[in-house]
Amino acid sequence: MKILGFGDNIVDRFLDRRLDYPGGNAVNVAVYARRLGATAGYLGVFGDDPLAGFLRAAVAAAGVDDAHCVVRHGETGISTLNVVDGERVFLEWNDGGITVREPIDLDDGRLAYAAGFDLVHSSVYSRTEPELARLRETDALVSFDFSSEPEFRTDAYLARVAPHLDLALLSCSEQSVEETHRLLDAALAAGAGIALATRGTDGAIATDGAHRVHADTLLIADPASIVDTMGCGDAFVAGFAVELLRRGWSRRRRPGAEDLLAALSAGHRSSREQCFVESAFGGGRAIPADELRRYTAPEAAAPRGL
Repeated sequence: MKILGFGDNIVDRFLDRRLDYPGGNAVNVAVYARRLGATAGYLGVFGDDPLAGFLRAAVAAAGVDDAHCVVRHGETGISTLNVVDGERVFLEWNDGGITVREPIDLDDGRLAYAAGFDLVHSSVYSRTEPELARLRETDALVSFDFSSEPEFRTDAYLARVAPHLDLALLSCSEQSVEETHRLLDAALAAGAGIALATRGTDGAIATDGAHRVHADTLLIADPASIVDTMGCGDAFVAGFAVELLRRGWSRRRRPGAEDLLAALSAGHRSSREQCFVESAFGGGRAIPADELRRYTAPEAAAPRGL
């Protein structure tokens, strides 16, 4: 069972903790799949600044193969945030850095590499849309995270992306059940094989048009025990996909209702475990002092002592 994260990487910079952490949707899914027993790879663009070395070392330390990644001149993506009253507050983003400005493609043998995986996962944050049709021509299943932003749920965007997908993931914690069903049905109508919606504490729903199943969230009895919720959605899709692959999911063997329900339960377990991990997958290091001095966050969000 082999899963490839295809696209973005980023450094999550927590000013209140004064720590940098490795992350990114494609990286996270690969790391979580590896944690669940899959062989995992990551295929994306790294910058050539010092942060890129830190990020790449963290990916390798997690047991994820990155040998086919590309290094380009430019800065690593940085998402700067604080935690205020237990909630993440995003302050700055450098538009994903070189990884998004000059995204990965499937030239120079990279398509053959990706084709060797059972599933390739990407997202709206990766700018990989032009490569999805090429992936779909291989035997590798393709999953894609549409996140929660409205611009990625338009009919035009769905028509561009969904025909190339075996699994479409949508974050629907802000939508009602009826609105969630409409979004899932729209993804299927646009061509996705399976549509999956995560709804926070309200559970998750998966459908392939023939079956529609729901599973409740595994709530944590003591919310104070939660370390971090960063990456919980990525952990869910990794758990969901790994369980379906274990059950024989392929384009020749579509999952049934029982398979989808088991995959939802596995996704919830994986997401719950992620709540006890610092940031996306740990590996934090002190923000370099010269970098830390650059930040002049508003007083309400500023880290103590700055």
